[in-house]
Amino acid sequence: MLYLIGLGLGDAKDITVKGLEIVRRCNRVYLEAYTSILTVGKEALEEFYGRKLILADREEVEQEADNILKDADTNEVAFLVVGDPFGATTHSDLILRATKLGIPYRVIHNASIMNAVGCCGLQLYNFGETVSIVFWTDTWRPESFFDKVEKNRQSGMHTLCLLDIKIKEQSLENLIKGRKIYDPPRYMSVNQAAQQLLEIVQNRREEGEEPAITEDTLCVGLARVGTEDQKIAAGTLQQMCTVDLGGPLHSLIITGGSMHPLEKEMLSLFSISEQP
Repeated sequence: MLYLIGLGLGDAKDITVKGLEIVRRCNRVYLEAYTSILTVGKEALEEFYGRKLILADREEVEQEADNILKDADTNEVAFLVVGDPFGATTHSDLILRATKLGIPYRVIHNASIMNAVGCCGLQLYNFGETVSIVFWTDTWRPESFFDKVEKNRQSGMHTLCLLDIKIKEQSLENLIKGRKIYDPPRYMSVNQAAQQLLEIVQNRREEGEEPAITEDTLCVGLARVGTEDQKIAAGTLQQMCTVDLGGPLHSLIITGGSMHPLEKEMLSLFSISEQP
């Protein structure tokens, strides 16, 4: 049996009781280590679970999934995912591979940013399509996600923006030369995301458009959701460029064109102008 087990958003204790029982009896336990992070490291998880964990990076999961599935038809193998197992499409691929090999699977769900984002007071059923904002480079500055944000806003829907994570990434030079040298991890902040969004707004204006998102659009910045020191700040897109939310992981919400009075009242609790 292959088990895909969600770990939640905070620390080692956020795993469900059911998930923990399965982890403790499995023959092999993998920890997916590239779509998100917890506030504690692998060692803290091993201590709490009472099990050794095998780190599975993007290359292992996407290119060498057969290693993870090896003997899973006769042994119990767990694949641990920060948040919920279906928060990333990679994990659907793992299930499809297992099914083709005749390996049964079971999913143990947990909280993810996709539903925990409701902590800011915006109602989940008022969200439109989720988008990802990636780190720009000198030669690659994608803007296509902005059209989805505009479409959501024009429909009165909020947009959850998932911010880029770079873990075990190689520079172009090291990649070309085949050197297994990796850059330090990088996690996009709300400030960086807001600055890129403002550049896109300016680009659109220079093209003769008046974008649905402007410097004054109300946004919500969130950091370390699900932890004891989570932080939420509501303010304009311009204010998001300078707000201090501390360490990763960050997420950004761009609000819809209209809001329920209850949503407005909840957001007022996190207004940047009201915070010390």
